[in-house]
Amino acid sequence: QVQLVESGGGSVQAGGSLRLSCSVYTYAYIYDTYCLGWFRQTPGKEREGLASIDSYGSTSYADSVKGRFTISRDNAKNTLFLQMNSLKPEDTAMYYCAAVAYCSGGYRSVPSSNYRGQGTQVTVSS
Repeated sequence: QVQLVESGGGSVQAGGSLRLSCSVYTYAYIYDTYCLGWFRQTPGKEREGLASIDSYGSTSYADSVKGRFTISRDNAKNTLFLQMNSLKPEDTAMYYCAAVAYCSGGYRSVPSSNYRGQGTQVTVSS
């Protein structure tokens, strides 16, 4: 029902920036109503919700990324973005975009989504 494809990951030095993109392939009524977001995961650790954005553009951020990461969506292109600035080595992880039916839990709802992409690796070196 929903297919998500991430791109834009890579390697960067601490203090640098990356912009992740996520193309969302689904029915218009789903894209127009679902909450979109990003989470990350490192081996042996739980998924960490990072940010969410609802269909009205309201956003929610985890404290760990607030002020450094910005989530946005281009509804004309069915694309979700995550602008990541001031990257730190602890940001190193596999990053996933996800779609959830409701944004009531904000970024906390994102990791449990049934719809997520294949992930894109972000590596930040010190």
